[in-house]
Amino acid sequence: MKMNTPNTVLLTTANGKEPIAQQNIFRIEAISNYSKIFFTNGKTLVVAKVLQWFENSLTANEFVRIHRSHLINIYSIEKYCSSNSILLTDKSYLPIARRKKIMVKKILENSLAG
Repeated sequence: MKMNTPNTVLLTTANGKEPIAQQNIFRIEAISNYSKIFFTNGKTLVVAKVLQWFENSLTANEFVRIHRSHLINIYSIEKYCSSNSILLTDKSYLPIARRKKIMVKKILENSLAG
């Protein structure tokens, strides 16, 4: 088993503890007390962790919580839509919570400038 490095998160799965590289995470969706992880290769994984745990464990400047049900990798964003939603690189749309709108715009501006 590999050790947990700064760019990975250690998750307990059916196969034991597995290190997951953060750059392979496309987005994470909350499902009650579980989270569904969407990977960049198209695969998904459901784990018994709440979204708050991921928000605290993942690198803050690479992931943003846009809604109470969605945490996304900023590199998976294709476009900010004026209809309070985000278009992702997989052509899916996710809603942005009204209270998160200004924060999301600032993060996107900073990531484009940097």
